[in-house]
Amino acid sequence: MSKEFEIVREFEVDASPEQVWEALTTGTAGWLWPMEYEPREGGAAPHGGTVTAWDPPRRLTGRVENVEGMSQQTLNQLDHVIEPREGGGSWVRYVHSGILVEDWDNQYDGASKHTDFYLHTLRQYLLHFTGRTAVFATVDGPAASQAAGALEVASRGLGLPDEVAEGTTVRIEAPGAGPVEAVVDYRNPYFVGLRTDTAMYRLFGRNHFGAPVGISVHDFAPGADSKAIEGAWRNWLDGLYA
Repeated sequence: MSKEFEIVREFEVDASPEQVWEALTTGTAGWLWPMEYEPREGGAAPHGGTVTAWDPPRRLTGRVENVEGMSQQTLNQLDHVIEPREGGGSWVRYVHSGILVEDWDNQYDGASKHTDFYLHTLRQYLLHFTGRTAVFATVDGPAASQAAGALEVASRGLGLPDEVAEGTTVRIEAPGAGPVEAVVDYRNPYFVGLRTDTAMYRLFGRNHFGAPVGISVHDFAPGADSKAIEGAWRNWLDGLYA
């Protein structure tokens, strides 16, 4: 049965409103995935949507009436309000709303948890990589990665100890990049975030929501190749869950 939802988050970040605006509109490959907005009210928004508010660097809203490639959702809206913070930095209010048409509790739970991880990655981008061009790559694991414990299999496969906490620097074996030093910038039972000097690696435990484990890479190194990155991670995932 169709039912409306709303996910609201507010946060502060040590970045100017202009830097936040750039991250939301032209720098999305650095923290989410590549998206484009036509820079005007009434212009084209991602996923076949429409820009319903374009007021740089204060307000950005995109609305999609029929979400492309998602049978579970008929309406999706992302609204961002950005205000300068006294003393520097910005305050951001993010509202994700819409209509889910099936499996409401599971879809809402997944969207809510993903929101926290995506917005954390946005803040990491603004703090460590703002203004830098990123190559984005993403890969889903095979069907076997939908099993219980599949996210832990992936994190262990990278060399990440089960007990390691956020803020810890670890040495991992990143497919296609070899041994690298990384900071564990996010970790809970659903997601793992790793940050190096030149990349962010995001592990999605979507097995908790009935889907395969996913990997996203935001690579800021000169000459980074998305196809090569995806190929390396796909081979690694296929071998890991074989």
